[in-house]
Amino acid sequence: MSSLKITGGRFASTDAETTVLVRDGYIAALGDTAARESADNEFDAAGCLLAPGFVDLCCNLREPGNGQKGNIASESLAAAHGGFTTLCASPDTSPVNDSGAVTNLIMDVAAKRSAVRILPIGAITRGLKGDLLSDMAGLAGAGCVALGNGARPVRNARVLRRCMAYARTFGLTVMFSPENQALAADGYAHDGLVASRLGLLGIPEVAETAAVMEMLLLAEETGVRLHLSQLSCARSVEMLADARKRGIAVTADVAMHQLMFTEDALSGFDSRFHVRPPLRSETDRLALLAGVRDGVIEAITSQHQPHDSAAKQAPMAATEPGLSTIESTLSMGLLLVERGELDRAGLIRALTTGPASVLGRCSELREGAVADLCVFDPTASWKPDGSNLCSAGRHVPLPGKPIPGMVRLTLCQGQQAWPRNNL
Repeated sequence: MSSLKITGGRFASTDAETTVLVRDGYIAALGDTAARESADNEFDAAGCLLAPGFVDLCCNLREPGNGQKGNIASESLAAAHGGFTTLCASPDTSPVNDSGAVTNLIMDVAAKRSAVRILPIGAITRGLKGDLLSDMAGLAGAGCVALGNGARPVRNARVLRRCMAYARTFGLTVMFSPENQALAADGYAHDGLVASRLGLLGIPEVAETAAVMEMLLLAEETGVRLHLSQLSCARSVEMLADARKRGIAVTADVAMHQLMFTEDALSGFDSRFHVRPPLRSETDRLALLAGVRDGVIEAITSQHQPHDSAAKQAPMAATEPGLSTIESTLSMGLLLVERGELDRAGLIRALTTGPASVLGRCSELREGAVADLCVFDPTASWKPDGSNLCSAGRHVPLPGKPIPGMVRLTLCQGQQAWPRNNL
């Protein structure tokens, strides 16, 4: 379509009614000016909210890979269903995205099959093994927007320091999930009351906080732009705030399920909630929410990890960690808004401008901007199940339960990414 007028909607952040005119991939006009213009097509957004397309800093697309757990086509469509228009693709693929050749492959496939924009994250160590540094210059040249080690640890502080120093020379942001491997050991649940009662192996909070402190000190020394991915502890939020006061260039995100659930979700040995980092205490959950509200944590991520059914059908310790969340991230956020734990403007900020700022990008609805936007009905409810999910992963957090927030339209660069029947 060359032009589209969206009428009757309201800005999600301000609640002001508006009209949006999209032409040739850009927002051509807003408000009264857009209302006066003609368009090839019109979309009635009455009762709906308009927001910039959501930006996800941590999404597993499973491609390249064997396709059993999903691929770029399936997971990008799931993202569009959830209102996302930009995905940072984890380097944890097969083969690992540790070279320009793999990055180019991802970009080529995305250009042909993805419903939304894909931004690769390159592996900072070869094969994500945590010891030898990857070709950072080649990865950046091929289009990687940042470097990280996925969910895997770097072998030791010496290697981590070298990673940061080299990334600093190329002006690259590094993204790490903080976890001290020696302290985490073979754990797979929060080292708290639930793990003790059920006999699960725990991961203590200090496994994260020790790693956070180490990364902050090394970032301060090297001057690298550091992003801490998927925080889970109250103490981590405190250290992050203190680091900002000292002038360290550090940002952070939290997975939506960490804001929604606690260790209690494991009480029935529900392997869906085997996630990494683990769901922690109510005190931690409330501190993470406060971090989002205060802007200490810039972004909320999906931490989307689609799995085949076999990956979750085993004793807890033998299952693979991760939830399939990208289609319900907005809905979980709206549940938090209903509870009064987040305000809607803060939720939208953490899904749009916050993560975009981590990448040095803009995410806003204004004249002349690229037309990445989401139209959703905050009052309409839907039940995630096999009939309406696009992701290959069916292990969703709230299966079969009515949740608010139905995405009516997703545009990426002016092209309709959702609903799929009009692609």
